Amino acid sequence: MNIIISDTYQYLKDWISTIPLIFSSSGKIIYNARNQIRVIEGPDGIMYNIKRYHQPLLCNRIFYTFIRQPKAYRAYHNALFLLSKGIPTPTPIAYILCGNFLLQESYLITLQEPLKHTFYEFRNHSVRGYEQVIHDFALLTANMHQNKIMHLDYSPGNIIFDIDQEGNVHLSLVDINRLQFGKNISQKQACKNFCRLWGHKDFLLLLAKEYAHCRGWNEQITQDLILTYWKLFWHVRNDDEIEQVMCPIDLT
Repeated sequence: MNIIISDTYQYLKDWISTIPLIFSSSGKIIYNARNQIRVIEGPDGIMYNIKRYHQPLLCNRIFYTFIRQPKAYRAYHNALFLLSKGIPTPTPIAYILCGNFLLQESYLITLQEPLKHTFYEFRNHSVRGYEQVIHDFALLTANMHQNKIMHLDYSPGNIIFDIDQEGNVHLSLVDINRLQFGKNISQKQACKNFCRLWGHKDFLLLLAKEYAHCRGWNEQITQDLILTYWKLFWHVRNDDEIEQVMCPIDLT
């Protein structure tokens, strides 16, 4: 078992080393599909988000052991990099790699993010009252793209937000093991980066407008590109079908 812990959280070393043993019987499950995520209270009374990545197939176990760093490793170090650039993401605490010679399973430990909303919500309501959220998200994305950073899984569940009592918007990016660094991002690539998002047409158009303003680009061209790539990704043939893209999860 290989454990890497942030210097700030070395005091949790003994507890973190037990996570592979206690994970399945501890805390509360908040996501359970290919990977499983639990929120578990640490010995210091702080809530931690612990993600157990699914066991890779044999070929991928070899790949992640000898060729490419595992997802938990990448997510941990990507978080440190994003935070160093002022891009919000949950604070990384540690990662664990387990296996006999070949990687068998891995864990990522972060602080539990207090933000309660995801961009899935834009599938079910208009942008009214959420204009500042969309503006701040466009500004955050523009900042990332201009710094040659692109989230390659920019889907609604990976963008979380909240609005505090003073009306300030707080955003955070999660599931960040797939990032692209150091490459110039063209206008087409930037607009295509939004194609996984869900929402009514007013959401897409406002997002495109705000992003265009952040980049100093032509608004109409930016809107056309974002809508074009969105329709291609979701196999939408015309504007009337935009509202028919259904959300496959229960948001209630």
